[in-house]
Amino acid sequence: MAVKDEITARPASSKSGTPGGVRLTRDRLIVFFAVILFWESAVRLGVDPLWISSPSLVGERLWQLALSGQLVKHVSRTLTEAGLGLLLAFVVGVPIGMAMARFKYANSVAEPFVMALYSLPRVALAPLFIIWFGIDLFSKVMMAFSTVLFIFMLNIHEGLKTIDRDLVDLFRTMRAPKTYVLRKVLLPWLVPWLIASLRIGIGLSLVGAVVAELIGSSSGVGWYIEHSAGRLDTTGVFAGLVSLTLIAVAGNLVVARLEKHFSAWRPS
Repeated sequence: MAVKDEITARPASSKSGTPGGVRLTRDRLIVFFAVILFWESAVRLGVDPLWISSPSLVGERLWQLALSGQLVKHVSRTLTEAGLGLLLAFVVGVPIGMAMARFKYANSVAEPFVMALYSLPRVALAPLFIIWFGIDLFSKVMMAFSTVLFIFMLNIHEGLKTIDRDLVDLFRTMRAPKTYVLRKVLLPWLVPWLIASLRIGIGLSLVGAVVAELIGSSSGVGWYIEHSAGRLDTTGVFAGLVSLTLIAVAGNLVVARLEKHFSAWRPS
């Protein structure tokens, strides 16, 4: 009877102890509006808007940019650069990471060189990419690509190192084809590692694209931030930062939906 009572009571206790969707959304909105209120109050209480602008001024600037079409122009440019760089890093990095796990000796030979390139700040490559590829779209894509590539490579490699070898051996003893093992064991096992790579890659791809825009570009959110900073337009700088934040948030929401879809079979 005690066991039954414990089992029946557990869902209620778990439900009350875990924030629900409505409560979680409410608390997040409270924190968000508290930050906005504090920011606006700081300006109205005497802080020079030259240093931090204000939410009302930033919102007004974003509205003006939206009406003029400049917001769509700059955001779509940066989003295209970061998105293509992220996609290219995924297409190239995942197979390389799998090859690193498959060919262990070759990976041991190449590892110092890979880690040296990984440790190199990709920001320092931006001027070189501008020289090589110009100031057009391709240089920004390559900058975003180089920033994210190693994230996919190393995460996939690490994910395959942690795979359950007994499970793989079981399928091999059953003479399962390699393609079947790949589809039913390896790829599902790699889903969390891919999701983690995407979460990190979204921010890094934006960093790569924006850095390239700061050095040489005629459009994009990074260009707009630099242009505003050159005129001591703090409101314009914050408008660009808010735009980048919204892009990153939207990207993470997409990744969260992908994670929910592809990881539905995993126990919570």
